[in-house]
Amino acid sequence: MQYITSVERIGIAKGRLEGESKLLKKQLQRRFGDLPTWTTDKLNSATEQDLQSWGEAVFTAPTLEAVFATNPLQSVFRSFPSSSLGMWDVKL
Repeated sequence: MQYITSVERIGIAKGRLEGESKLLKKQLQRRFGDLPTWTTDKLNSATEQDLQSWGEAVFTAPTLEAVFATNPLQSVFRSFPSSSLGMWDVKL
């Protein structure tokens, strides 16, 4: 087994993160079309956990904004017109 230095481990992790970000960007473009600049900013500053969460959300989210919702319920409620929520008065 080959020894890997801590610097190499950091480089491997960074490369993996960049690859996940690039793949997610392609998926988002295919699903939602041209992406606004804020999406690139979010992808470039994302953690691995963020990318995994967004990568799952891209398949079911009704809108681009819903993919990046921090609260899982935000994406559900954003898919409904605010007037249809009526008495629930949901604040997101």
